[in-house]
Amino acid sequence: MKKIVFILITVLSIAHTQVLDISYIAKFGILGKVGKIDNKIIINHNKYTIDTTLKLYGIAKMLLGGQKEHYTSKGKIINGYFVPDFYSMSSIKKSKSSLKKYYFDHKKHTVTRIKIKTKNHKVTYNKKQILDFYAKDDLLTLYFNMDRHIKAYKNKKSFILNVAGLEKQKGKVKITQATRDDINEYKDELGSSYSWYAKALIVQKSFKNKKGDILLSASKDGYIKKAVIKDLVMYGDATLKRIK
Repeated sequence: MKKIVFILITVLSIAHTQVLDISYIAKFGILGKVGKIDNKIIINHNKYTIDTTLKLYGIAKMLLGGQKEHYTSKGKIINGYFVPDFYSMSSIKKSKSSLKKYYFDHKKHTVTRIKIKTKNHKVTYNKKQILDFYAKDDLLTLYFNMDRHIKAYKNKKSFILNVAGLEKQKGKVKITQATRDDINEYKDELGSSYSWYAKALIVQKSFKNKKGDILLSASKDGYIKKAVIKDLVMYGDATLKRIK
């Protein structure tokens, strides 16, 4: 009898599990295709996991020393939003590695970050701190929640989101929605969109002026169809185009 109950629970669990694979090809100016980003979203009842892997190709792989990057977000689905309880971002390059882990306490409105660096498998840096800002999004949920954010702020031209993983800009990301006056500029860069165009302002040292825009368009299912990262130094704009 116990075996039958266990089998029934397993079958019901599988039946309620939704798996979505979303992939993007990355191109970078004159370098052409430089990588692929694979995202796996697993939804089970009100819980989710987003698992993201970056694979580099050709000259980009050589220039970055075979760097490997991996991102994970885990949490709950609340009112249709992915709300993270845990987020991690890791990078491995030759003998060095970097890992950042974020723990969200939505009741206390705090985010705790643990940052660890290693060289030749030895820890060279290990620090735990509470961020000086609270965020409801991480870098993964920022993009996979974007459709709901856009719809929630449909009557505003721009709005601010707080995002863990962007400490250099105090977590703040400004989202600006396309208007009738500038929508043709978005179409020129991104092609067609099923519902909306927008741009996110971020801070990165690779931008010419330290700040740059990521232009975004929506797919039919609400997830991002294409992204263009503007104002990168040396090699021109970078693009991410959904292929799956």
